[in-house]
Amino acid sequence: MHRKLSWRLPSMTNYQMCTRCVMDTTAKDIVFDGNGVCNYCTTFLKRMEDTHAEIADLQLHLDELISAIKADGKGKEYDCIVGVSGGVDSSYVLYLAVKHGLRPLAVHLDNGWNSEEASQNIANMVDRFGVDLHTHVIDWEENRDLQLSFFKANVVDIELLMDNAMLALNYRQAAKYGIRYILFGYNMATEGMSIPPGWNHYKKDVYNIRQIHKRFGSHPIKTHPLFSTTDYLRYKFIHKIKGVSFLNYFPYNKSEALDILQNEFGYKPYPYKHYESVFTRFYQGYILPRKFGYDKRRVHLSTLIISGQMTREEALKLLEDSPYPDPIQEEQDRIFVMKKLGFSEESFDRYMSAPEIPHQVYGSEKWVSDLLSSVGKTIRR
Repeated sequence: MHRKLSWRLPSMTNYQMCTRCVMDTTAKDIVFDGNGVCNYCTTFLKRMEDTHAEIADLQLHLDELISAIKADGKGKEYDCIVGVSGGVDSSYVLYLAVKHGLRPLAVHLDNGWNSEEASQNIANMVDRFGVDLHTHVIDWEENRDLQLSFFKANVVDIELLMDNAMLALNYRQAAKYGIRYILFGYNMATEGMSIPPGWNHYKKDVYNIRQIHKRFGSHPIKTHPLFSTTDYLRYKFIHKIKGVSFLNYFPYNKSEALDILQNEFGYKPYPYKHYESVFTRFYQGYILPRKFGYDKRRVHLSTLIISGQMTREEALKLLEDSPYPDPIQEEQDRIFVMKKLGFSEESFDRYMSAPEIPHQVYGSEKWVSDLLSSVGKTIRR
């Protein structure tokens, strides 16, 4: 029998929340100063100050970037790639690209979990902007087996599979069409605060994906897109493909972006970040807080607080509610996800009560990225 769980603050000894943002002791490495201010917002604030000149410089050089993209794309069918999920950031990147005269190919990964709102937003945006859309539909049996492998492994970052596949798809399409620019929605203003260690995993870790599937999977993986650290290096240095955090070239304000998308293009918003996917909504709104004790809204909202796009009081008000604002939708999603993946009530309850196992237990290629990063820092000194 499914037991209804009420939403509440984590019950732990010595619980504490930052007095400036809303990060709390669910982040295991959090520390507070004498005023109760945490290291997360302090580090992010310093990072914003350190990169202020860099971001301002990017915004001054927007025209140069646009000109470079257009020049490189001359004679080609498209001059850039924009991965679209139906979310605000990627939709706004597409809007800005078209507004500045670029000819993007919109790329979407359909892993079987699109919400109706996401599908409608994507279809509406590409139609209104007059851009071509490439949708890659993942083999469902392969994707299901990979996701179930991650459930059986009890690792935290089940979304690694989708994030990794989307990277693979973007870079593959860029190479296919000879495109050298991929415009990403990542930005300092709304995503600049670090995710706490253990809340997610290295997104190019194909070795981790393969090892988990080798141990727990049963269906051969033949077509699922995968993107390793060496794939990234190959695309970057051989194909000369550049990933551009496009929104950093603009004074990005998420609420203003949402207003434009809603008022001018009929965009339908979601309650929280990344809720355009039914699985992501269930993963972030149910699995992460209830099994692992992490509420990703804290990072997203804290970033908005420190970047001046939200008050702490507004964030605290949002956190009073469950990550699922609608309890009926929560139950519908729970039943839908269980049925689609093949869980019984008993097997899902066993999963939810099983302890977390770190990704690294199964092997990882993150050391390659760490080594390259260390070498890069040494060279720059």
